[in-house]
Amino acid sequence: MESRSIKITSHQHPRVNIKIIPGHFATSHSHVNYYIDMTSLKSMHLMAKEAAAELASSFFNTPVDTIVCLDGTEIIGAFLARAIANSGLAGINRDVSIAVITPEINPSNQMLLRDNVQKMVNGKHVVLLVASVTTGKTINRALDCVHYYGGTPVGIAAVFSAVDQVQDIPISAIFTGAEVPDYEIYHSSDCPLCKAGQRIDAMVNSYGYSKL
Repeated sequence: MESRSIKITSHQHPRVNIKIIPGHFATSHSHVNYYIDMTSLKSMHLMAKEAAAELASSFFNTPVDTIVCLDGTEIIGAFLARAIANSGLAGINRDVSIAVITPEINPSNQMLLRDNVQKMVNGKHVVLLVASVTTGKTINRALDCVHYYGGTPVGIAAVFSAVDQVQDIPISAIFTGAEVPDYEIYHSSDCPLCKAGQRIDAMVNSYGYSKL
């Protein structure tokens, strides 16, 4: 499967890249024709730092108190907070101490915040940071979580996004559908790849993939 991978590089930061693998992949709520591998970007600190710098430019003039990280983006999130609050820039977040947190996922697949971190969302301006946005279901759930705990979502940052916005909030992404123009998302019950008899290559989620 890895032999089919294609590397895509950011135009602004040549060291920032993802790999896309064509095939037939199943997520928890859909089927897709590409697996987008962000392992290095989410794990290697130099690449994460440059990715954060690219995303930060969208938030210099937006008040940000807290970054809520999903999909294992905590390393990027820490660098994003640092870049947004860069003391060398004249943005409104200059020298602000920005919280970086991750919601807990309970057995019912609901997001929750324990009492000790709720104060970092209640009454705060919140940016959601995700690895990828496909259908927007996870983002909708995260936005509901932020609203429930009294926060105000002010932006969504993503490494890859197949959509432009969720709940009228624009998504700032490094990579978009323009880099993967034939990226398709199918409902599991109406997947043309399944109907054509093409076997699923792997189960995929934010942690990675498991071959079948």
